[in-house]
Amino acid sequence: MGNRSIALVQTEDVLAVLRPIWETTTETASRLRGRIERILDYAQSHHWREGNNPARWRGHLANILPKPTAVAKVVHHAAVPYRDLPSVFAQLERQDGAAALAARFLCLTAARSGEVRHARWSEIDLEKQIWVVPAERMKAKREHRVPLTTGALNVLRRMEILRPLPSADGLIFPGGKIRSPLSDVAISKALHRAAGTKDVTIHGLRSSFRDWAAEETDFPREVAEMALAHAIGNKVEAAYRRGDLLNKRQEMMKQWEQFCADRA
Repeated sequence: MGNRSIALVQTEDVLAVLRPIWETTTETASRLRGRIERILDYAQSHHWREGNNPARWRGHLANILPKPTAVAKVVHHAAVPYRDLPSVFAQLERQDGAAALAARFLCLTAARSGEVRHARWSEIDLEKQIWVVPAERMKAKREHRVPLTTGALNVLRRMEILRPLPSADGLIFPGGKIRSPLSDVAISKALHRAAGTKDVTIHGLRSSFRDWAAEETDFPREVAEMALAHAIGNKVEAAYRRGDLLNKRQEMMKQWEQFCADRA
């Protein structure tokens, strides 16, 4: 918007910024719109401008620009084909660093990177073999119980050796600094080394798991979806299903580990 006074910014000025990128880099454009809106709100709160916010979405720009969901391209995370997982997993087992161990744990739990990287020892129940991820760290903002297989428990035992004297509230997978989590980049590099390519992602391991569950098992769809902690889209179904299918998921994750470790 150049040197234009913030008091003079109008809808046309905001559109001049957003329109060139709205349909090509939609996510960035949407974040930019939100940032402009907050700046203009701040200016109005300080009496530097008057009138409605020209960057407001609801009831304003929503009537001018297409919805972000209507124009955004769906980008799928590159995944290891599930049939290749046993060889990739074997390569991960040959690496002994924290990043490779975290990648194995990610794979065996079908969890998200952030959930694993920020996992703490206080969340682990070794006796019940369950990892309880608190709601604040879950995408759906609901507590999530994760059954731990023998392989996942072995990863934890190895981390206790690599990172001795962990505190009850300490990170399971700390990075260079003991109070900072291992980086997503470090785990990705371990996966790339194991796969022999950079064209795969850590998040893609969840897709590999989902494809395996659909193609190679008879487990109902909802069991796999619950393992991935996906939100239930149907409100009626969500209202009636109160449990988390833990017993069924325990058996499914056991079979998943057998497949990954080629022990079937």
